[in-house]
Amino acid sequence: MIRLVLVDDQTLVRQGIRSLLELVADMSIVAEASDGDEAVTVIQREKPDVVLLDLRMPRKGGVDVLRELQRLSTLPPTIVLTTFDDDEALLDAVRAGAKGYFLKDVSLERLTDGIREVARGGSIIRPAVTERVLKGLEHVRRDFDALNPPDPLTKREVEILRLMAGGYSNREIAEALGTAEGTVKNHASSILSKLGVRDRTRAVLKALELGYI
Repeated sequence: MIRLVLVDDQTLVRQGIRSLLELVADMSIVAEASDGDEAVTVIQREKPDVVLLDLRMPRKGGVDVLRELQRLSTLPPTIVLTTFDDDEALLDAVRAGAKGYFLKDVSLERLTDGIREVARGGSIIRPAVTERVLKGLEHVRRDFDALNPPDPLTKREVEILRLMAGGYSNREIAEALGTAEGTVKNHASSILSKLGVRDRTRAVLKALELGYI
């Protein structure tokens, strides 16, 4: 059973998420919190397997909660939930220790899959491929040459590819993942090679086609 703490300042949101997760056999919400200060207390008391944390709350937001728990060395695996597709805020959350994030309109299936992945020790860094991102790729021809099928990507390469899809630079990706920029560059080169493409934009398009993003 995966023990969860749910943190959101909106009662209806908490009730909605709880009602959905109560349908999932291997998950249990053991506590809730309605603001950041309460969240820190509840999370330290309950020691959950996974925290679902609202990003924007009055007084103490989700990033502040992450930073405080990280400072206290009591930060459990945490998924940030937000209404806003705010790249900078989400990247701040990842830097502060979040294992991933979803927009609040995420499907139950994707949310539960993400919870299980984080509970296993993984991460779900998946910048939403929104209309804004896709629109920026419209000028690129989709009938380019690429390996078919391409070589499989490693778990780390998929994480980096998803951040690349969000438009993050190698430096920002390195900061988010806690690694060196040179390491990210090496992974990016490997991704291009494995997908059989010559630039990051085509890598993203190929990743969309293959379902990596």
